[in-house]
Amino acid sequence: MVSRILIAEDDAKQAELIRLYLEREGHSVMVVHDGRSALDEIRRTRPDLVVLDLMLPRMDGLDVARIVRHEIDVPIVMVTARSTEDDVLLGLDLGADDYITKPFSPRELVARVRAVLRRSGREEDDPVLRIGPIEIDRARHEVRLEGRVVPCTPKEFAILEVLAEAPGRAFTRHQLLERAFGFDYVGMERTADVHVMRLRRKLEDDPSAPRYLHTVYGVGYKMEAPDA
Repeated sequence: MVSRILIAEDDAKQAELIRLYLEREGHSVMVVHDGRSALDEIRRTRPDLVVLDLMLPRMDGLDVARIVRHEIDVPIVMVTARSTEDDVLLGLDLGADDYITKPFSPRELVARVRAVLRRSGREEDDPVLRIGPIEIDRARHEVRLEGRVVPCTPKEFAILEVLAEAPGRAFTRHQLLERAFGFDYVGMERTADVHVMRLRRKLEDDPSAPRYLHTVYGVGYKMEAPDA
């Protein structure tokens, strides 16, 4: 299930990093850089979860959390450089569902977000992605073609999952590897060609004339069914 997540973070680079990791998880992500905009956006869009930095301009995160808790039932993951016990307790007393201190791993934050969404009942079991006769079962970590299981490596599965989550969207090699494997693969864009070539051999009747895994010349790759 796609969740709508609001990131309220005044550090633009940090916000972009968090956004990339959450979008890689399949979430729809909005970003604001000050407390007033965060409050306005929460009231307007009613997101499924808020990643809220406490040190925000115009209105700090504690005030945002205090107001939101009186108006809207939305899970909040607080993010801050403050790490004293009093700061943590204050954030939790204001209704934060979780609290993470800087510096942190983006993967840790994604795991915290996933856990909070699950506890709040806003995240359901992963759905099966379908592109024509191809099924990507994220719960079973299994690929099926016309009901038949197709053995795929974890990296092939990750590439296929990214493409199937946004049918018809063209991804650059950089975007594909970044979303599938994270930033460790930046600079190794040509490895995407290898994974797509292997997937075509497993899923296409004629890998030289693919019906599902398409090359977008000058860009990268996309996935869609022939009748899409």
